[in-house]
Amino acid sequence: MKYQSKKKALILLADGTIFYGKSVGNAEGTAFGEVCFNTGMTGYQEIFTDPSYFGQLMVMTNAHIGNYGANEDEVESDTVKIAGLICKNFSYDYSRPDADGSLLDFLNKNNLLAISDVDTRALVSYIRDHGAMNAVISTRVDEIDTLKAELKKVPSMEGLELASKVSAKEPYYYGQENATFRIAALDIGIKKNILRNLAARDAYIKVFPYDTPFSELEAWNPHGYFISNGPGDPEPLKGVIETARQIIAQDKPLFGICLGHQIIALANGVSTYKMFNGHRGINHPVINLKTGKGEITSQNHGFAINREETESHPDLEITHMHLNDHTVAGIRMKNKNVFSVQYHPEASPGPHDATYLFDQFFEMIRAHADVNVSV
Repeated sequence: MKYQSKKKALILLADGTIFYGKSVGNAEGTAFGEVCFNTGMTGYQEIFTDPSYFGQLMVMTNAHIGNYGANEDEVESDTVKIAGLICKNFSYDYSRPDADGSLLDFLNKNNLLAISDVDTRALVSYIRDHGAMNAVISTRVDEIDTLKAELKKVPSMEGLELASKVSAKEPYYYGQENATFRIAALDIGIKKNILRNLAARDAYIKVFPYDTPFSELEAWNPHGYFISNGPGDPEPLKGVIETARQIIAQDKPLFGICLGHQIIALANGVSTYKMFNGHRGINHPVINLKTGKGEITSQNHGFAINREETESHPDLEITHMHLNDHTVAGIRMKNKNVFSVQYHPEASPGPHDATYLFDQFFEMIRAHADVNVSV
């Protein structure tokens, strides 16, 4: 389906810089959020539904978006989580046989504003030079002063608690009830593929809302605990940090990914900070400092943990390092059954170099289980 007469649209950055484009599908509207970019060549549907992207305006650096349509099975949550989409060329037609429909239909179903015909190369270059900032996308191209005033009211991502916006409201189960292992997963923005990877290793998972107290997690008598990925600043999540401290004190196996990694660091007194530009893509190089092997990883985060504090911490060891900027990509506790990574070993599509981390988690459970679990 072709749209010959597209509506004019714009991207207005917090510093006043403007980029122009056209609305996808002749949609009208306005969307606010922190503008960020993802360098992945594929996996756009997974990106759009990843809870870690909640409230962000997503710039896709790949020149063509939508060319393989959408498939209802290829989602990381039940709804689109990004605030808006910015791309160069939007494909209204698609060619993949197992697609359920077009990406436009998928975005319309989720009421997402998207704009195309944007010079994304120039936009991404600008963001890289000037850092992450709030922005607005809109078809109200003649109301720039009004949009500027509205944009000033949008809170900064720094200090913003968003886990409550994406976490489950009630506990739920995933996997086979008669599985060998029971995992208590604290949902601060969990991706479905994480649950798939846990269940594939003979686990039955109970997913708990972000504000669940440790006593309730413990009452389920799990063999191990998991703290998920998620959006926003980790520092305001005081209750989650306290829950992590209590899990650590029990010395039960604990695995954290992305925001969960940052929570584990904060539970150990290591601070976090907002990055000038985050890591978002499926080609980020990481070195495993324990094995000396390199890994190509999928990453999506705008915050990181303090490297100097981690290095000087008596109970922590850096296990993985990002090779581009030497930020901390993984840690473990020397005296506890706890480890975490700042990237996504469950990535799909994307590199599978780090799926061994799920196996490592279950090896830890087998080694330290206080119940009858066969090896």
